[in-house]
Amino acid sequence: MTEKTLKIDKGWLTNTRKVISPHFDLRPDPQDISLLIIHYISLPPEHFGGSDIDDFFQGKLDPHRHPYFAEISALRVSAHCLINRAGEITQYVNFHDRAWHAGVSCFEGREKCNDFAIGIELEGSNEQPFTTQQYASLQRLTQAIMQAYPLITKERIVGHCDVSPGRKIDPGQYFDWARYLQAL
Repeated sequence: MTEKTLKIDKGWLTNTRKVISPHFDLRPDPQDISLLIIHYISLPPEHFGGSDIDDFFQGKLDPHRHPYFAEISALRVSAHCLINRAGEITQYVNFHDRAWHAGVSCFEGREKCNDFAIGIELEGSNEQPFTTQQYASLQRLTQAIMQAYPLITKERIVGHCDVSPGRKIDPGQYFDWARYLQAL
């Protein structure tokens, strides 16, 4: 079976699941989409599956469902896309818009990375490897992003840890950068 090629039309992936997040705004310069940031997320920590990430990115996370949710439910966070453990991609924010994923961040001396970055979340943690399906989907998604946004080169693909050192560690110790980048 061949995997389908991903296409981006007007900032949206075609033929992928969409769950629209209200946590975005306009980029200061829509022509300057020039960085890709890789993250990980699991909600609650170390738990996979379910709708908790969708709820979090939509501002609908129930603070009473888990003690950790009480700590984070008021945050206004989003990413452009999530790749779950099965390799399925969900898009939350149009790539032309600014998702709220990097927080306090700096790349090559330039602060506020959300202004010029696309954020991709992998469902995962710093405690276990990512799946083969996630790498395959991430590679296909990255190729589509690089084609649509040519300012994003291999040298401009980083982890959240690279733009927020000391504050963030994702994509973490189990993310295989060589495996991911060699296929691009």
